[in-house]
Amino acid sequence: MTVTSVSSTQNNPSTVPVVSAPKTLGSEDFMKLLAVQFQSQDPLKPMDDTAFIAQMAQFTSLQQTQTMTTQMTKLSATQDLMAANSYLGQMVTVDNGNGGSASGIVSAVQVDSNGPKIVVGGNPYAISSVLSVQSGTVSNPATTATPSATPGGA
Repeated sequence: MTVTSVSSTQNNPSTVPVVSAPKTLGSEDFMKLLAVQFQSQDPLKPMDDTAFIAQMAQFTSLQQTQTMTTQMTKLSATQDLMAANSYLGQMVTVDNGNGGSASGIVSAVQVDSNGPKIVVGGNPYAISSVLSVQSGTVSNPATTATPSATPGGA
């Protein structure tokens, strides 16, 4: 659940209301609301058991969804790193971000806050910028020459 608060000055009607950033309610907020609900209920008419069980089930579901989202984010980051590592020593063509492309052998993988990047010709590129990968591995990753094609045969 997201709550947004709006405030304005009462003395100046021409002032535009200020909207603060939305605040997401968490598990601690849910428990506080539940505690207040227990404190304010009529002792002669306690809360219905089914309503309490439904609220607890919703709370458990929320926690499981948050855990699953965290785990999926970690899994995605791991897969990105594995993909970047698979390019090491490979001849690739990447989009250089300026409307052109660059080709070379992936010499390293760098990881920063935006995820892993492959290094081609000393420049880091996002994995998503890879346009093509030459099949097979390159025997000497230090060279930047394209290996010659092997003539086809029977």
